[in-house]
Amino acid sequence: MSLIAQQSNAIAENINKVSGVIASENVDTQHYQKCAKILKDTFGYAEFRAGQMEVIDKILNGQDALILLPTGGGKSLCYQVPALALEGITIVVSPLISLMQDQVQQLTAQGVKAAYLNSSQDAEESQQITEQLFRGELDLLYVAPERLLKSYFLNSLQRVKVSLIAVDEAHCVSHWGHDFRQDYRQLGRLKSQFQNVPFIALTATADHATQVDIQHQLQLENPFVFKGGFDRPNIRYNLLAKYKGFDQVVAFVKQQDGAAGIVYCNSRAKVDDLTQRLQSAGIKCDAYHAGRDTATREFVQTQFLKDDLQVVIATVAFGMGINKSNVRFVVHHDVPRSVESYYQETGRAGRDGMPAEALLLFDERDAARIKQWISTGTAPDRYDIEMHKFEAMEAFAEAQTCRRQVLLNYFSDYREEQCGNCDICLDPPKLFEGTTQAQQALSCVYRLKQDTSVQYVIDVLRGKSIRRILDNKHNELSTYGIGKDQSDNYWHNIIQQLIHQGLLRIDMTLSGILRINESARAVLKAERIVHLAVPKLSVDTSKRNKAEPVNIDRQLFAKLKHLRKQVAEEENVPAFVIFSDATLADMTDKMPTDKNQFIGVTGVGQTKLERYGEAFITLIEDYLGSR
Repeated sequence: MSLIAQQSNAIAENINKVSGVIASENVDTQHYQKCAKILKDTFGYAEFRAGQMEVIDKILNGQDALILLPTGGGKSLCYQVPALALEGITIVVSPLISLMQDQVQQLTAQGVKAAYLNSSQDAEESQQITEQLFRGELDLLYVAPERLLKSYFLNSLQRVKVSLIAVDEAHCVSHWGHDFRQDYRQLGRLKSQFQNVPFIALTATADHATQVDIQHQLQLENPFVFKGGFDRPNIRYNLLAKYKGFDQVVAFVKQQDGAAGIVYCNSRAKVDDLTQRLQSAGIKCDAYHAGRDTATREFVQTQFLKDDLQVVIATVAFGMGINKSNVRFVVHHDVPRSVESYYQETGRAGRDGMPAEALLLFDERDAARIKQWISTGTAPDRYDIEMHKFEAMEAFAEAQTCRRQVLLNYFSDYREEQCGNCDICLDPPKLFEGTTQAQQALSCVYRLKQDTSVQYVIDVLRGKSIRRILDNKHNELSTYGIGKDQSDNYWHNIIQQLIHQGLLRIDMTLSGILRINESARAVLKAERIVHLAVPKLSVDTSKRNKAEPVNIDRQLFAKLKHLRKQVAEEENVPAFVIFSDATLADMTDKMPTDKNQFIGVTGVGQTKLERYGEAFITLIEDYLGSR
């Protein structure tokens, strides 16, 4: 057995031993008391989430760690709390400028001495922060891997006491993870220069092979591995068959009552088109993609962070660096190429734990197109991996069982019970004997000589008097108008189901025309019964999300949001930096009228109590007095 294979087996054994469970060892009492005080006084939380204190205890004892927790699962506190408990500086390797800025902004609002160094700063600002570093005035310093690995910077760090090195988005170091930046792959060099410094690697998505590779690439020594569940129970997963996708997105966004959201498209042209449509519909939104200059992209992102834009329509380049906690929905206009991408992108909603929605529009033509891209544009050694990843995404979209179970099972986070908070659980598919509808659609495709698009088949079925149909005399076919009692969307959904059942296929080599499979012969000859699901034509957002707080006073919540917005504008920071939506919801439940009560609100630490307590307490007192 090779040395690498031996290392892999040892690491895998370590993962299997610790993954998904809370360590049984007792946490050091002094460590707990010290860190619990930091947690409450600085971050405003009364208790740690499962696994956090075990991780922190290991770090304080000098042990390396690998942390796998979902977005919003509390990864950052696993290094931020020890950074304040340890003497010296914690170096945080972070991939994106915007992500550094957001996190430092939130930390400074909580009274933490934090800063970042990146290319957005001029020489004078960088020098000021470097001097703060040398004077020991910082607890955390966020840097990009490119700067950290520079010889001059590594040499300068020898002048200070480095207490901890945290590698965020650690899947980027892996050969098996997401393609990203080469400098991430070089971070293993740091271990030899900081031999007695604990390293913590953090990521939200990493399959087994990636977990093994992260530890190997970073040269982690006997790391404590904590793998929390991947579930984001506050996110409600919805799927609709895509038909006139732009119109479907507009309708869904209008249902969101002004809440913040992100809409992903797979091309710049679609982003621009949808942005124009949403703006015409009165939605405050803007576009974000690589075709726009840097200044424009930064402006759009800033406006979104400050709640001056309701929606950003973007390519997948947007969002990785977004630390905005009050995103309430994510829409995928186009199907992602992997479950990992879908999970990461939907995870940008509901980071504060409050209810959030995810909507995926799925079309077999999109799926066929992506398979064609993978077949023609993927290196031979990556083809099987990329096709496997997309087929798993396709299976998620076509599932007729609890979507959360399908999603979590992909990450080996198996759940026996259905979630009760996805479209399948809330509105289970209602099957009907659809042989007649199947025969009508299949016959129409056949009589059109298997040489037309899905939409043209629908136009014939519904008996539309359009020029192309009349010119081709397709209005004389026996199938013309036999489906006129149903909508376009209905027939599109039926055809999608026939594709799922293998009766039809889309031929991308001939511009996506519909073809009949051999299995359809038995249906056309009435030798096989077809069962179909009653088509779902819209998402019902009126049903209560399981994560919605029961005791929320919506009138007070709206007033608190308005005050938060005013304070944020005065301080020129995003509103969620002042208080999260979850904190405002807790205020409506506890209705604190003095500082002793206010400090008991989740997310309120000493610094925020001193800065904002009086204004929010006064508002609550006035509200109670007016009732």
